[in-house]
Amino acid sequence: MLVGYARTSTLDQTAGLEAQLRLLKAEGCERIFEEQVSSVDVRAREKLEEALSYVREGDTLVVTKLDRLARSMAHLMEIRQRLDERGTHLRIIDLNLDTTTPTGKLMLNLLGSVAEFEREIMLERQREGIAKAKAAGKYKGRMPTARAKADVVHALAADGVGASEIARRVGIGRASVYRILSGSR
Repeated sequence: MLVGYARTSTLDQTAGLEAQLRLLKAEGCERIFEEQVSSVDVRAREKLEEALSYVREGDTLVVTKLDRLARSMAHLMEIRQRLDERGTHLRIIDLNLDTTTPTGKLMLNLLGSVAEFEREIMLERQREGIAKAKAAGKYKGRMPTARAKADVVHALAADGVGASEIARRVGIGRASVYRILSGSR
């Protein structure tokens, strides 16, 4: 059985999620798990956990891209080990990679390592750029977006408008609405 997993980081990426779902269906996935959560907070990735628990011996977990599945090489290897223990495989559509073959397993390890290396280099350059900008007095950090709209959020809430509708009207995330209303930072 082909089991699909689709993920986007934010609710704003609806088109990206729909594209993943189309690809997974076209690939022949009989069951698809989908979620819209950040890859950083692994604990929040309930649908990934469900998918990994759902697959049975001989099944293949299918994802559209490597970054939709794992956040790091260590995480990728953990997922692969869990799949191996269940006698299941992994297919990554955009890489034409399938771990049912020894070559597919080798390529997964190589590509995962390269992806992690690229991310580390990018983060290092970003830190260097921020440090340089701070030294020049040009870096002020990210401008607050939701907090700047706190007065509007409180006014709408006082009028009885729900959090989802407030988020839509103000143009911020629903979680930001709840943070503003609870007064937490």
